[in-house]
Amino acid sequence: MTDINDMMPKIPHMRWGALMNKAPTNNKVNELNKIFPDNGKWHTVFEEKDHTYIDDKLIWKKDKKDLT
Repeated sequence: MTDINDMMPKIPHMRWGALMNKAPTNNKVNELNKIFPDNGKWHTVFEEKDHTYIDDKLIWKKDKKDLT
């Protein structure tokens, strides 16, 4: 399987890039800024109703009310 960074274009001074299944909002971009390092690599982000896959890693979405 080919790595996404081998296929996607190299953009000068890019902090990070993401292939997403939904259009990003400003809040989502700010959230991803906290997650991804400034290394110029591409990442895959697939969001579902109750979970998200980031680079093939499953992340469950939790309601803040459920955490207390």
